[in-house]
Amino acid sequence: MTRPPTAAQRRVIDAADPVTGRLRGTEAQLAALVKRGLAFRHPRPPHDHFLTPTGHRIRETAPEVAEPVVEAPAATGVFAARIGGEDAADTGPARTREVHSAWQGLLELRRMTNADGSVDRPCGWERSHLVQAAALALEAAGHRPAGRDGTEGYRVRATPQPEAVAVRDPDGAALRACAGTLERAGWQVSEHNEPRTGASYLLASPRRS
Repeated sequence: MTRPPTAAQRRVIDAADPVTGRLRGTEAQLAALVKRGLAFRHPRPPHDHFLTPTGHRIRETAPEVAEPVVEAPAATGVFAARIGGEDAADTGPARTREVHSAWQGLLELRRMTNADGSVDRPCGWERSHLVQAAALALEAAGHRPAGRDGTEGYRVRATPQPEAVAVRDPDGAALRACAGTLERAGWQVSEHNEPRTGASYLLASPRRS
């Protein structure tokens, strides 16, 4: 069984970029993480270090990136796309830049971790963070999330189905626009109706090929 990382190594892992997994640390710390299979050194200059899938799994056990980050992003310093239902928050230029940067980082993560370097389909990180990944694709494309105060918009939620999220929006045109955005972002999307209310919603899963 693999030994857990040391306290110093864990601090480096916890401080990794939440989207790309880019690491900062001393050469000795980074080399030790590479040796243990928790990080890899990018072959292209500037030869930054990034978490491997194993490193990401270890990072997910840290309190800083546990599930509440998705449900209450305003309470942490870690970037979280808006899944819908949060308190009213800044939607100005600063947030737009932050979302754009996160999306570009996710595309880079796809390029680095998909075997063929493809950026047009989701990567492993997205499959293990379905709600956050789908919400980032929607927010980056300019869709409006629902507010806790009842403001209409999209809501992304987990489902009992493996690798599938549900996307809801009371505005039918907005819901169809969400479907188009997710399809362009590499997700498979199908539209369904709620059995009791007949309301439309989307089921979206990351495309594998």
